[in-house]
Amino acid sequence: MPNIETFRALQNEATEWRRYLHQYPELGYQLQNTARFVAEKLGSFGINHIETGIAETGIVAMIHGEGGTGPTIGLRADMDALPILEKSNKPWSSRIPDKMHGCGHDGHTAMLLGAAKYLANTRNFKGSVALIFQPAEEDGRGAQRMVQEGIMDRFGISQVFGMHNQPDLKVGEFAICDGPLMAAVDEFDIVVRGRGGHAAMPHQTIDPIVIAAQIVAGLQALVSRNTNPMESLVISVTKLIAGEAYNIIPEHAQIAGTVRTLTPDLRDFAEQQIYAAARGIARGFLGEIEFQYRRLEPVTVNATDQTNLAIKAASSLVGSGAVDTKIKPSMGAEDFSYMLEARPGSYVFVGNGPTAALHNSAYDFNDESLPYGIGYWVSLVETTLTA
Repeated sequence: MPNIETFRALQNEATEWRRYLHQYPELGYQLQNTARFVAEKLGSFGINHIETGIAETGIVAMIHGEGGTGPTIGLRADMDALPILEKSNKPWSSRIPDKMHGCGHDGHTAMLLGAAKYLANTRNFKGSVALIFQPAEEDGRGAQRMVQEGIMDRFGISQVFGMHNQPDLKVGEFAICDGPLMAAVDEFDIVVRGRGGHAAMPHQTIDPIVIAAQIVAGLQALVSRNTNPMESLVISVTKLIAGEAYNIIPEHAQIAGTVRTLTPDLRDFAEQQIYAAARGIARGFLGEIEFQYRRLEPVTVNATDQTNLAIKAASSLVGSGAVDTKIKPSMGAEDFSYMLEARPGSYVFVGNGPTAALHNSAYDFNDESLPYGIGYWVSLVETTLTA
């Protein structure tokens, strides 16, 4: 198995790719330049089976090993950026106003390209590798759409793996756990209907702002008093909109937010109880509500066998002491969960060092982590598809 020094030889080239992508970020499914760049690089590596236009701008490329027949595993990298004005002040900062790679997808793409170049040259494995370059991770639909368009069956993928950089995890370290790794995320909207009137005569109104305030406070009791403290439920009210004038009590108020859970039962509980609590509070003040609840990404669940493969691959690269195998689940969400619902697999974090946080305007991917991401992918392929 190659050691990390083997992959440092690819760092300069991968850094050039990463910094080019960083300067020209694209959003959602509109990744025409990014997809063109990726496809051209894959072709230059001698990869002949490259399919573009999946989920609009997604790509799947196949590398066949020379060790004989075997299964196909999928390796996924996300490619899209965020609608943020960059403030990192790096020489390679975004040249596109109000768009930046603030989550490191430029680095993820470069790492998978580096692994693709190495694997296309060596092919020291049985079976095949499907390189999945995915659009629209940030809006949570790209992975689902690629699955819906049949990539798992179409390319014969039996297992699927993902990776994300992690600020404050040291460069050269990895972190993973078996089972739930990241939360399901849902959105809710509540419209509180009351009766408006003059602010000097509140007794003649049904004040939706007072009702909304009570609902916001009441929702927190679902977490602190109605949920097992050993379970994870996060209800965040992120919008509270009401009124337009100082002297008018409005007709309605709007509440919106997100719910994050790690189990299906708790997800069901949250949907049912948010509605019940909001309706009960509103009716107690003679108001009514309209309620909408949208389920977005499911829980990201690492399968045991594939998690063990990931641990073995990372440990062979950096040593077992640099691999945290029992990281606590995050309440962030990841649309790779859709791929893990379709096929068993695992998702791992790779250290990005002491950088700004993800989704921060000062964030930048740490190029020193590129050899570790490249090496992990190669090690995973050669561990899983033993020649």
